[in-house]
Amino acid sequence: MSDNYRDEADLRACGPSRPRKASPAEIGTFVFAVVWVLFCAVFFFGLGGSGGTGGTGGETEKNGIGFVLVVASVLVPVAVVWLAVASVRSARIVTDESERLQASMSAMRKVLIEVQEFQALNPPPRDEQTPRIGSDDIPAFTSSRQRGTTAATPEPEPETMRDVSPASEPEAAAPEKVPQDNQPDLGLDAGADKTPKVDIDDLIRAINFPENAEDEAGFEALRRTLVDRKVATLIQAAQDVLTLLSQDGIYMDDLEPSPAPPGAWRAFARGTRGQPVAALAGINDRSSLALSAGRMKSDETFRDAALHFLREYDAVLAEAEPRMNDAQIDRFATTRTSRAFMLLGRVTGAFEAG
Repeated sequence: MSDNYRDEADLRACGPSRPRKASPAEIGTFVFAVVWVLFCAVFFFGLGGSGGTGGTGGETEKNGIGFVLVVASVLVPVAVVWLAVASVRSARIVTDESERLQASMSAMRKVLIEVQEFQALNPPPRDEQTPRIGSDDIPAFTSSRQRGTTAATPEPEPETMRDVSPASEPEAAAPEKVPQDNQPDLGLDAGADKTPKVDIDDLIRAINFPENAEDEAGFEALRRTLVDRKVATLIQAAQDVLTLLSQDGIYMDDLEPSPAPPGAWRAFARGTRGQPVAALAGINDRSSLALSAGRMKSDETFRDAALHFLREYDAVLAEAEPRMNDAQIDRFATTRTSRAFMLLGRVTGAFEAG
């Protein structure tokens, strides 16, 4: 029973906070304010002010100090009571948001653990793994592909591949002597083709995290994308950063960044910095910016986590950008992870020209 309750709480916490209804204390305060104003109106104006000012109603109206005292006696008690109730409400909101974030992080970690266990219990077959090629092999293979040449023997050995050189072996570049079907296969392209890329819609759902307890599609998308190690690393880094930001009361649902055009996101993904991507610095919440900047200077753990998160986000964006249309980029930019990126990117100057 306790496990089910905890799971439901974790799922509810993943979505944005719901509007809160007025508490009994707030309703009581409102009633008190109305009654107090009516009482003061009757006392000062209905009775002519005889009980409070020591003079007639006409003298009170002519006396500026008396008028100020009347207004203060009406408003000050109401203001004090409302301030007390507002303080209690703010403290309760902070407590609820903290509990919601902790439950959200717990749910995300649970999904990560499930994916890691699945990967451990279901490793890819040995023959489907990408073969390891030494540092000497890579330049030879690369130059061969760039020139469009093929090997000279149907059964290549590692030494033959490493010795490929356009200067010393000109006769090796005779494709007509070797049928295309007999071209040796290093397995690199096959391995790459067998690794499916993360679906863009799943990626957007995953980095935004599930919306609410009923968002089964969000959790399924998260599980599917976590199979990609690069995306899994980004989501873990985003969790770490969001947890650290919450310690200063900074929550992504509270930030409302100015929308940046898709062209700015595409330019940033392709390495452009400076004025063309300035629109990405769309977080204008001064409190969040000041707190984050101060934390970057004073907290080494936060600084390392933020820089690691920015690098991982940049890598995932660069890989996904060519496969996204403008509408998908707009959705990508409004996710919680992207808001954290825009906040920390502005604080660290990631959008400025080097």
